[in-house]
Amino acid sequence: MKINLLLVFLIAVSLCLFDFQNLFAQSDTSLPDLIPYRKGDKWGYCNQKKEIFIPCKYEWTCIYSEGLARVRLNGNWGYVDKEGKEVIPCKYELSGDFSEGIAVVQLNGRGGYIDKEGNEIVPFKYDWGRNFVDSLAAVTIIHKWGFVDKKGNEVIPLIYDNADIFNEGLARVELNGKDGYIDKEGKEVIPLKYDEAEDFSEGLAVVRLNKKFGYVNKEGKEIIPLKYDEAEDFSEGLAEVK
Repeated sequence: MKINLLLVFLIAVSLCLFDFQNLFAQSDTSLPDLIPYRKGDKWGYCNQKKEIFIPCKYEWTCIYSEGLARVRLNGNWGYVDKEGKEVIPCKYELSGDFSEGIAVVQLNGRGGYIDKEGNEIVPFKYDWGRNFVDSLAAVTIIHKWGFVDKKGNEVIPLIYDNADIFNEGLARVELNGKDGYIDKEGKEVIPLKYDEAEDFSEGLAVVRLNKKFGYVNKEGKEIIPLKYDEAEDFSEGLAEVK
């Protein structure tokens, strides 16, 4: 199913804006060598001293990921290296950052995955997909989600209404309006019974049932009772609840 061009553009821009938010949340000492830079209505890259390093000729630029950055030219997306060379031509309707050496892209309305040389790794037959994590990526066709490996094998069938990336060995999936978790073999290790579920953090995940939030461990045990009106992920041993 083809995504209309406006939606494609909005998705791509939102991915870049997410990159920018992460970029400017960092301290100056942690900034990357090259930073997206706008001159007039065109974008390029500058160094930390705001000296232009890659000419401002693109319609949009994103931060670097694994040595390559997404850029938009003449309505299409490609990738440049840190010398400014377009190592992967701007020919894709939509693109994602590289993760584990592979990036999701869309061509002729179909999504697939390429490596850093632009070689097709996973066939262009999906509507879209998420980043590879732990050598698996969630992909979708006609609103059904599953997972492929780096050879393009569908290792977990496309049977879910939604699926996230793997996090701490488990992935959140949704079916018939209920959330649960599967492992990398596709086994539902935590039943799909929750109204809402989040990624695992420090071994626990936020879940919601009957308008109340709590926490489960990776075996599905409700370690912290579902009694809160709001709950956030654990960080450094603590989590914010209301």
